[in-house]
Amino acid sequence: MFEKIALIGIGLIGSSLARVIRREGLARHIAISTRRPETLKRAENLQLGDSYSTDARTAVRDADLIIVSVPVGASGTVAEEIAPALKKGAILTDVGSTKQSVVAQMSPFVPEGVHFIPGHPLAGTENSGPDAGFPDLFDNRWCIFTPLPDTDPLALEKLSTFWRRCGSNIDTMTPEHHDMTLAIVSHLPHIIAYNIVGTADDLANVTKSEVIKYSASGFRDFTRLAASDPTMWRDVCLHNKDAILEMLARFSEDLSSLQRAIRWGDGDKLFDLFTRTRAIRRSIIQAGQDIDVPDFGRQVVEHPEKK
Repeated sequence: MFEKIALIGIGLIGSSLARVIRREGLARHIAISTRRPETLKRAENLQLGDSYSTDARTAVRDADLIIVSVPVGASGTVAEEIAPALKKGAILTDVGSTKQSVVAQMSPFVPEGVHFIPGHPLAGTENSGPDAGFPDLFDNRWCIFTPLPDTDPLALEKLSTFWRRCGSNIDTMTPEHHDMTLAIVSHLPHIIAYNIVGTADDLANVTKSEVIKYSASGFRDFTRLAASDPTMWRDVCLHNKDAILEMLARFSEDLSSLQRAIRWGDGDKLFDLFTRTRAIRRSIIQAGQDIDVPDFGRQVVEHPEKK
């Protein structure tokens, strides 16, 4: 599809993209750039690309598609760095979990004639780094675009086709709608998980050995989310602050209602809530966004070779 694709950042998403681009033959040349020499060297050892550079400007030169896969707080810095080297007609996109912030940071530096299309593949694991990627990461997962008002329809369709070839389903929405939606389906669950695991760690009357020993009772699945990349999630909280705070406020109200039901022994209310939430889980499975097997299907979905 492209003569040259430049991947700026080679963590879980970037390294998974490199693998699926190679497998599907989506580019003649894959250029990889990341700031840390040791990470770049590991990507080279894994043969993820065709050229490697710690200088992002060098990597994007003559690239037809540039995919920025860095923590959202660094989006503006990267855009400013690579802007002089972007060729006219190139497509510039990202994979960040917040979109209003990314648009505000990157748009001022995008040269005329370059098609900037913000994007977000809803796929991931708690692991990070070049070794964490695998080519099936995007299979049957959604990739959301938040195109700007002047986005070229042909460029959007070409980028959509690229992500479909990577295995993704495509949807589009405004940056504002994206950030509000992701605040509840992704950002809030991670924040709650970080908080629960932190609370357990702080409890003086529960030793860490007991936390680990009995983790299969439910705590374990919170630790999976809470093991996610700290830099990434720090930036998400800082760059989607308003939407996250609104969802936290709603969650706090619902939590207070649940607290009252438990305090006053309102079994009907508890049963109604638990029945309603169980149905959500079944709906997710029916939508093909998870599978009904033990361990939430992680061994099958995230590591298909273990089928």
